[in-house]
Amino acid sequence: MTNQTTDSPVIAEGVDDEPVESNRRLFTGRTYILVAALSAFYAGFHMAALNGVSIAAWTGITIPLLPSFPLETWNFRIVHIAGALILGFILFSGRSFPDDDAEASGHSVLDYAAYGLMLPAFYALWTALGFASDIAGGVAWNGIDPGIKSREIWHFGAPLLAATAGGIVIGWVRTRARGQIVPADLLLGLCGIAAATYFITIYGTLMRNSTGTPFAPIGISLAAVAGVALIMELTRRVAGLALIIISGVFLVYVFTGEMLPGFLNAPDIAWTRFFSQVYTDAGILGPTTAVSSTYIILFIIFAAFLQASKVGDYFVNFAFAAAGRARGGPAKVAIFASGLMGMINGTSAGNVVATGSLTIPLMKKVGYHKKTAGAVEAAASTGGQIMPPIMGAGAFIMAEITGIPYTDIAIAAIIPAILYFASIYFMVDFEAAKLGMRGMREDELPKFRAMVRRVFLFLPIIILIVALFMGYSVIRAGTLATVAAVVVSWATPEHFSLKQAGFTLQRLLVLAIAVLTVVLTVAYVTITPAEPGAPSPALITNLSLIISALVAVTFVYVTYIEMAGTSEQQGLGLSGMLKGLELAGVMSIQIIAVCACAGIIVGVISLTGVGARFSSVLLNLAGVSQLLALFFAMCIAILLGMGMPTTAAYAVAASVVAPGLVQLGIPQLTAHFFVFYFAVVSAITPPVALASYAAAGISGANPMETSVASFKIGIAAFIVPFMFFYNSAILMDGTWFEVGLAGVTAVFGVFLLSSGVQGWFAGARVAWFIRAALILAALFMIEGSWITDVIGVVLTGAIFAVQKVFNPPSDAQISVHGAD
Repeated sequence: MTNQTTDSPVIAEGVDDEPVESNRRLFTGRTYILVAALSAFYAGFHMAALNGVSIAAWTGITIPLLPSFPLETWNFRIVHIAGALILGFILFSGRSFPDDDAEASGHSVLDYAAYGLMLPAFYALWTALGFASDIAGGVAWNGIDPGIKSREIWHFGAPLLAATAGGIVIGWVRTRARGQIVPADLLLGLCGIAAATYFITIYGTLMRNSTGTPFAPIGISLAAVAGVALIMELTRRVAGLALIIISGVFLVYVFTGEMLPGFLNAPDIAWTRFFSQVYTDAGILGPTTAVSSTYIILFIIFAAFLQASKVGDYFVNFAFAAAGRARGGPAKVAIFASGLMGMINGTSAGNVVATGSLTIPLMKKVGYHKKTAGAVEAAASTGGQIMPPIMGAGAFIMAEITGIPYTDIAIAAIIPAILYFASIYFMVDFEAAKLGMRGMREDELPKFRAMVRRVFLFLPIIILIVALFMGYSVIRAGTLATVAAVVVSWATPEHFSLKQAGFTLQRLLVLAIAVLTVVLTVAYVTITPAEPGAPSPALITNLSLIISALVAVTFVYVTYIEMAGTSEQQGLGLSGMLKGLELAGVMSIQIIAVCACAGIIVGVISLTGVGARFSSVLLNLAGVSQLLALFFAMCIAILLGMGMPTTAAYAVAASVVAPGLVQLGIPQLTAHFFVFYFAVVSAITPPVALASYAAAGISGANPMETSVASFKIGIAAFIVPFMFFYNSAILMDGTWFEVGLAGVTAVFGVFLLSSGVQGWFAGARVAWFIRAALILAALFMIEGSWITDVIGVVLTGAIFAVQKVFNPPSDAQISVHGAD
């Protein structure tokens, strides 16, 4: 990423580059090619499986050992996690790399110990394959037969657990040069394969129905212990200790719950029973992994293709061109750019690193304090998680857990997202006004006209939104948007310019695709099938086939140009597509590990019933005050989310808090949005605020001061969820008039709230009592009823009159005189 001098335009470059963690390996040469191929294969496997690609159906050729899609649900999720474990352990070291790689190079006795432990790991894998062979030969597998039990314990479980424990410990203490793979991590990947092989084998029998009972084979529990250990170790490497500590507390609770008092008391649960159930759809293979293996990884692939085609750079440049001239311009650029990037990024802290390394230095340059610069970026990046339609993958988990259609969730999120970003905009604008900041000069910014000429780069996101609301499945819409990301990478503004002379083959192909796509869109809108379920009209079918053929021809042509090296890069060809798939494979590791680890917590909640007991606590609190119950739910959601990525934070809070809110009589969508918002803003809530800490690392400010400042800037996000209960029109529940009125009054309320917090109103600084009155008026406007709206408007008018007529000094004090 570059930040050029004031004499030349600021052009964002490298926004699409993936940030490199301190324990991330960086390969070169043949090792890089091998790992890149593995990453691309992993992402491509998901794309093929989700779209039901079948070579046999297309060509009539049957390839041995090739799986048929779609895979059985549990098997697909098991392979999904196992692939992430293999790739994750290769890419992420068990500890940060030393500054001097030479100190860590070479072999040690620990490496030879890891090679030795591969023998029991291979033996466990061989045994699992033997079980599969026996079952295929007609053996009725069960958890009671002493012979089967002995084989599962001593020939599978014991070797697997020994190899897993040894690999994890060696990974903790052994480092290597950053471009080398540690044998211990290969060992852990092998253990993941052995556990997955066993699960797929046994879950293909009737023993799948015995999980969580005394009749379950002991091997399921042993494989689950190894699987849980592997998932937690990978999560520690890619997401830190916060989620591991919380998961550990829940695991300890399983076996100590019977000793705890009150609503925390849980039944005595044997370890075999718990672990035989945790690696099923009641835990690790449940809703969190269901979403990570479908919607999340699909949209990660979409985001990776956007990054590979440098659309992220365009987003930031467009934001600079549109908002850079306003006072405090870089802060407003951060709001727009981080909102767009955060929507598809999936992690608040990762988005801060991607866009903040450009926007934060520029904010400091125009006069923002370093803690404010970091706080603005942290708050804006966090807001991307609540920006429809993608919402950083949170909406997909919500749809999976609640059963509410994804499109309903995306629509309901529109006004809350507007309120959040409007609040941040007002906050930074008032801060800039107080400090007398200027915008950026014309010669410091990209040319807006040049940005408009490339506006077609927004098409993938537009196509995604349109496809979703036309009734396409999320998977089909995401696939179309991914293809669109490749197609728009081939286009340039000159292709559509009437002043451009001459027609290259690529220009002709791009224009043909564009024209036929417009015709197809018009046909979709104007032509409807004769009856529901009827086949598509011939015109639509034929146009779709022609466009598909043109896309394929253009792809082959661009690939030829890439390989021939006869001209400059012309967009994403084969190598660009493989790069996108590689990037997707790498990007997906963190969120897959986090979702699987969150599944452990979900399994604990499911088996112990602590969620139901928590609901009873909320019901008791609601008997005293519903507001008190909501406040308590907010605190628990934030506490559970601190230090955790948004996806895991919401999944855990949704299991613990949301059921209690629903039992209070709160609509399911409202309850889950309440939990989701507080899980999101935990990233900017002191004392553990991941997004704020990441921003502080760039700005050079104190992390805690940055956390407090980002909490202040995002203060509206802590109030908006309470609005859902008192005014359901905020979530699009009501007539258009009710929704419109709720949106307008809420935005005005957020404006007043920002004015009160920042101490700026009617073009001047205001006294403390004016600020208090503004916050009070804001709360009246936000509440949403006619009476409170009128009170809020009248109070605002009175405040404006006082400020203009009396203009009390901003440092006004109330004099207090003693008896003397």
